[in-house]
Amino acid sequence: MSDAQHFNDQPEQDARELLTGCLDVPRWVEEVLAGRPYADRATLFEVADLAARTLSREELDAALAGHPRIGERAAAGHNVAASKREQAGVDVSQTDTVARLAQGNAAYEQRFDRVFLIRAAGRSAEEILAELQRRLTNDDEAERAEVVDNLREIALLRLDQAV
Repeated sequence: MSDAQHFNDQPEQDARELLTGCLDVPRWVEEVLAGRPYADRATLFEVADLAARTLSREELDAALAGHPRIGERAAAGHNVAASKREQAGVDVSQTDTVARLAQGNAAYEQRFDRVFLIRAAGRSAEEILAELQRRLTNDDEAERAEVVDNLREIALLRLDQAV
């Protein structure tokens, strides 16, 4: 059975929960669900990708609520398993790294009034810190676009792992 067929065959509530765990934006979930049945995996990912490219301010806020700060352990309200997997490159036993991430997170939150979000999967703590410093120089519009794009990348990675 293909990945798309497995997704197509899931009961609607199960598919909705799977998608919500990828990106907690009801419009996105409904748009991806509405495309069922998918002919193949590529079509499923095209629809998911396109639907995640634009998020309203409210959708962005809701989606960010499901993500812990980089360097912090995910807690209730977060996709704990996915967050742990995605932040595997951040060694929380390295106190210097954790302190630098905490300082960067605080500076980011003060500047942009939201949690710093990055597709952490496949990135080391040093790469994440470098991106954090670079993104602190963005204006509000450029940074919002980067956050939306990173949320899209995370959603597609999670969808890939889920199906």
